[in-house]
Amino acid sequence: MRLMLKFTIPVEKGNQAEKDGTLGKAIQQLIEAVDAEASYFSLEDGKRMGIVIFEETDQARLTMYNEPMFAALNASIDISPVLTAEDLQRGL
Repeated sequence: MRLMLKFTIPVEKGNQAEKDGTLGKAIQQLIEAVDAEASYFSLEDGKRMGIVIFEETDQARLTMYNEPMFAALNASIDISPVLTAEDLQRGL
């Protein structure tokens, strides 16, 4: 199933992580762990935000993706199934 993982990072923790080098490492590790199809980064409500699109068949693996982001960046995480336009057309 194709999933969208959206994370936000509190400003203070993000600033600290950027200074000590853990910000880029944690995000890169997430992208590699999920074998991301796409990833996008922006701001939301003044906080660093990222969206990572990936395929996953085993929901138990989600913990492996979430926990490092919680621990390293104090991230808030939302995961939702997403459809491509082709998926949507098949479903309709």
